[in-house]
Amino acid sequence: MKLYGYFRSSTSYRLRIALELKGLEFKNVPVNLLESEQKGEAFTSRNPFASVPMLEADGRDRAQSMALLEWLDEAYPDKPLLPTDIEARYTVRELTYAIATELHAPLNLPVLKYLKNEYGKSQEEVDTWYRHWLARTLKPVEARLAQLNTGDFLLDAPGLFEAVLLPQVYNARRFKYDVDVHPHMARIEAACLALPAFQRAHPDNQPEAQETNT
Repeated sequence: MKLYGYFRSSTSYRLRIALELKGLEFKNVPVNLLESEQKGEAFTSRNPFASVPMLEADGRDRAQSMALLEWLDEAYPDKPLLPTDIEARYTVRELTYAIATELHAPLNLPVLKYLKNEYGKSQEEVDTWYRHWLARTLKPVEARLAQLNTGDFLLDAPGLFEAVLLPQVYNARRFKYDVDVHPHMARIEAACLALPAFQRAHPDNQPEAQETNT
């Protein structure tokens, strides 16, 4: 199993967390988004979305992180990312997809580059854009976590929600968003980062992180 991704890509980070939580062995294959390697013919001939992550598994190249996360849970049912109870599964999906569908698109690297290159926005203006959309979704996610009276994790153990939340929180902190105003979210982040699976998946612990300052 090979995971093609970029160490700071939130969607690649999702997959690393999921693979680590499931205890699956995989080889990490770096794809440098800053040099547009994902747009090269060698990559797009395998993944026409020209995006990461791409997972090479069972003789097939698979793209799109949320589809990949659910495929992993179905293909490797041990250590499930989703609970069996239908209402608990809904709770996980409600919060997970709020982050995945509302935040990834407006905060993705091509969008941020477009704001700068096509509209002449400064880095400060781009950062303001980023924090605005973060707040728009993270505030209601935090409110739902408060209603659910969550502990260290959304449910009894980390799963699909935490695999999607942690990368978004990592990026939020990089853009100087005050995650600590969301105490339930910050508590879940701290509990996850104390676990070896999350530590191994963290962007700062990837080999590429030692080779670049970008």
